[in-house]
Amino acid sequence: MKIRYKSFDEIRLMRETNLVVSDILDVLCDAVKPGISTWELNEIADREIARHRVKSAFLGYYDYPAVLCTSVNHVVVHGIPSRQVVLQEGDIIGIDFGVFKDKYCGDSARTVPVGRVAPKWQALIDTTREALDRAIELCVPGKRLGDLGAAIQSYVEERGYSVVRDFVGHGIGRAMHEDPPVPNYARQGTGKRLKRGLVIAVEPMVNAGAPDVKVLDDQWTAVTVDGSMSAHFEHSIAITSDGPWVLSRPSSKPGDPGV
Repeated sequence: MKIRYKSFDEIRLMRETNLVVSDILDVLCDAVKPGISTWELNEIADREIARHRVKSAFLGYYDYPAVLCTSVNHVVVHGIPSRQVVLQEGDIIGIDFGVFKDKYCGDSARTVPVGRVAPKWQALIDTTREALDRAIELCVPGKRLGDLGAAIQSYVEERGYSVVRDFVGHGIGRAMHEDPPVPNYARQGTGKRLKRGLVIAVEPMVNAGAPDVKVLDDQWTAVTVDGSMSAHFEHSIAITSDGPWVLSRPSSKPGDPGV
């Protein structure tokens, strides 16, 4: 495992990239409504990429055919946008999106309701978002990757949900996927120790039922085996001596410039 730690100047560039990701995700989430197709969301994202003069991190990645992933209801991750997938009232959709700007990658994901959703599905969304926030709080020098996974797993399982194990978070920088892997399940006190300059994408995927997933014949779309609903959130986070800097959250403040 070769981890590339970033200078503060590099982290600032990554911040700018992730702010673009956040801006475009805002536009996409605002566009989510009953009757819109996931392909239309992809077209919106494509236009926004052109407007911001950035490059898609997803299109062409191992031949992936779109600029974002749209994962509806029982789709866990990597749902391919389609004209045939039209959002309905009560659905939930995970939108995963990334771009390159100034040679650095930004990556983030959100799950949002389509219109009014059942309280149990809103609770699934809220739990997944909160699990990520609890992991972010631990993104400080000296903690271990296992501390993050343990925080996510315990919070999720205490509420009767399950954590997906087939897909994990990752380091991020000049490539979308760098070392180290960042599992969403672990034993506290295990794994690589966090150091200043590490930038990671933490992304819990949480199922309402069992954790098992399968990949469909398109070789991308991952769904829950039992058909249960799934939610997904992701932020790109820099480890600084002043604590976590959530690069893909506009309100987050920078840490120590001596990184």
